[in-house]
Amino acid sequence: MPFLQDILYKVSLRSVSGSTAVEVNSIHLDSRAVEKGGCFIAIRGTSSDGHQYIPTAIEKGAIAIVCEDMPTEFMQDVTYVQVANTAEAAGYMAHEFYGRPSEKMKLVGITGTNGKTTIATLLFKLCTEMDHFCGLISTVQNQIGQEVIPSSHTTPDAISLNALLRKMLDAGCSHVFMECSSHAIHQHRITGLYFTGAIFSNITHDHLDYHKTFNEYIRVKKSFFDNLPSEAFAISNLDDKRGTVMLQNTPADKFYYSLRSISDFKGRILDNSLSGLQMLINEQEVQFRLIGEFNAYNLLAVYAAAICLGEDRQEVLRVLSNLTGAEGRFDYILSPKDKVIGIVDYAHTPDALLNVLTTIKKLSRGGEKIITVVGCGGNRDKTKRPLMAEVTCEHSDKAIFTSDNPRDEEPEAIIRDMEEGLPATAKRKVIVIPDRREAIKTAVSLAREEDIVLVAGKGHEKYQEIKGEKFDFDDKKVLMEMFEMMGK
Repeated sequence: MPFLQDILYKVSLRSVSGSTAVEVNSIHLDSRAVEKGGCFIAIRGTSSDGHQYIPTAIEKGAIAIVCEDMPTEFMQDVTYVQVANTAEAAGYMAHEFYGRPSEKMKLVGITGTNGKTTIATLLFKLCTEMDHFCGLISTVQNQIGQEVIPSSHTTPDAISLNALLRKMLDAGCSHVFMECSSHAIHQHRITGLYFTGAIFSNITHDHLDYHKTFNEYIRVKKSFFDNLPSEAFAISNLDDKRGTVMLQNTPADKFYYSLRSISDFKGRILDNSLSGLQMLINEQEVQFRLIGEFNAYNLLAVYAAAICLGEDRQEVLRVLSNLTGAEGRFDYILSPKDKVIGIVDYAHTPDALLNVLTTIKKLSRGGEKIITVVGCGGNRDKTKRPLMAEVTCEHSDKAIFTSDNPRDEEPEAIIRDMEEGLPATAKRKVIVIPDRREAIKTAVSLAREEDIVLVAGKGHEKYQEIKGEKFDFDDKKVLMEMFEMMGK
């Protein structure tokens, strides 16, 4: 068991009451989980303040308390440590407590609005195929080799994350690929970790319910690269407006990928069809199974990272050409009878939805109708709702507005927000069906031979979150059921 003074290494201390030369057998952010001989870190969250649970933690047997505000009364045989920021302290402490696992593996973090899951998943699959034992931490799932561990957050809290990394290290992982959300960066969930490399995909309108301004959202993403070690590599999308801004202050080695500019990793699309992408990558012609320009960018990011990790260029392209993407990302289904094309995609931002719809248009031959089923999440950024509706109507022949994860909001109210500001010509394309199953059923019933039904927003998710409960719901499964039911 480590001593408290050892796990406080790198933490900025303000004051200490008691001895730090005590052994700590566990660390916790949740007072209910505290064990005898444990350390409780009181974090101020968005809904509650951990400081109010300090007495509960002590009752449970905590021998050390880390806090921002010292209590008025001190308990005997309990050490109190005051720090400037407990969330930041938790990151450093967790890394030390679990034996600095990230320093003993090649950890690559991926951040950006869109593409994180696909890039992380492709890197995991690629390096696994190239005989590395890998870990994956993603929105869809976490994996240690072939062992799948369900995922509840894009990036776990600092203690759970370091515990998972330790488990990966003990299992023999040499490489770990991890999505790093803006929430995780801002809340210090990744603080203290040692990254071998980092990738920036793009940045668009999202999470303004949390970050309040787009500039703050950019600043948070950029801070990830600012804090990389000098021995790391940093890879950025040169075609994104903020691609160079992201890396301007990083001490890491900088690399760029692009479809439109001269860069370290240059790609060009030769053909983009339902059979896949044909591309030139650094003058090497390759056929990929993935579809769409957005996946061309994802493939370039993966290729760049693999080369920075020291893999052979030819072998990377050979393996990459056979890989499929992440579940719920441009998931493609063909109905057996009428050849109606069904696509399930996680697109839940205006930019991601635009990417998917423009890709569908480029792949279509001209006569097919595009029918889009889409909603917006409750208790999330309301400003993107009318933008989602606008993109859908502009690029679809028929739009069905429905429920996504309404959470604590009423689906009808969310849909009204989506419709606000739509011109009359766009509204004529819209059907409102709050029940998501009925919405998908209606979309399939409207589809004729070779039409395209896009079900957007939830992708890999197997539930709908309504009033604090999660109900079983799988867009892909429902879509397939409707194809069968209607004999499409």
